Amino acid sequence: MDDVVFMVKAKSRAACQAQLDRLCALLDAEVVTLPTDAIGRDWVARAVPATKAPTADGSRGPVVSG
Repeated sequence: MDDVVFMVKAKSRAACQAQLDRLCALLDAEVVTLPTDAIGRDWVARAVPATKAPTADGSRGPVVSG
C-alpha cells in the first residue's frame, strides 16, 4: 500500500494553516510540512495519517492497514 499524504493549498498563509489544522483534527493526521510559499504563488502544507508520522528517530510509526 502506498503512503497517504494530505495536501492543503490556499491563497494565504493564514488560510493554509487554518485548513491544515482542520484537516489534522478531522482525519487524525500530523503535520509534516508547515505552510510555505516556496514553490509558487500559493501556500501549501502537507500532513500524513498519525499512524504514519515520522517518529523521533526518523522512521515511520506503526501502519494500520484496512
